[in-house]
Amino acid sequence: MSMEHDKNDGYMEEEIGKIGEVKIADDVVATIAGLAATEVKGVAAMSGNVTKEIISKLGVKNLSKGVKIFVEDGRVRAELSITMEYGYSIPKTCTQVQERVKSAIENMTGLEVSEVNIRIVGVGVEKNK
Repeated sequence: MSMEHDKNDGYMEEEIGKIGEVKIADDVVATIAGLAATEVKGVAAMSGNVTKEIISKLGVKNLSKGVKIFVEDGRVRAELSITMEYGYSIPKTCTQVQERVKSAIENMTGLEVSEVNIRIVGVGVEKNK
């Protein structure tokens, strides 16, 4: 199995036997990472102030906000910018996000993830209804 990053169109290519090839857009990997991150309790939103409620109404496209994907030597490095919910442990939540993102990308794409870096850009406070 070989992976390349085509810098012209942002696709990773995988040859599968002699049947053909699979191309995975960077945005697809970013969406997988964003979705995995928002599934972790304590993550209020991805960068860009897109909350879970808005994401569910607008669709999956917005899940790549706050996610940057880099492919170097066939390995993926993901950088996420997130807003934390108030009251959650930042180190514990970030560890869960890193594990969830790494697992999701590797399981869904077959790519190896070398790093998942997280930048906390804010703390969200849920308003009482």
